[in-house]
Amino acid sequence: MVKRQQFTAEFKREAVRQMRAGDKPIAQLSRELGIPRSRLYKWNQAVEAHGEADAFPGSGRRSAEQSELMRLRRALARAEQELEILKKAEAYFASAPTRGTPGSKRSKQPTR
Repeated sequence: MVKRQQFTAEFKREAVRQMRAGDKPIAQLSRELGIPRSRLYKWNQAVEAHGEADAFPGSGRRSAEQSELMRLRRALARAEQELEILKKAEAYFASAPTRGTPGSKRSKQPTR
């Protein structure tokens, strides 16, 4: 079984710095570093998203507090999406014509 490669945060930051410098093509840089190009791109995205200092926080294992915080943030995001959907539905049904409801002009049957 092949052991999974692990890289230090400093190695990742340096690889991203070299990639951004553009002195070498990314394919050549990835060969020299012994990593796939896609991994370089992912590291670059992490640096862009979180900043250079916070991009690679640690060993990949989160503490119980961090896991709970992430779970709560996901739940909050989902609740906010659901609220937006309900607001749109409310606005839609509030503006929909009330054809056929009691008391509306069209609900009365014409007399013959």
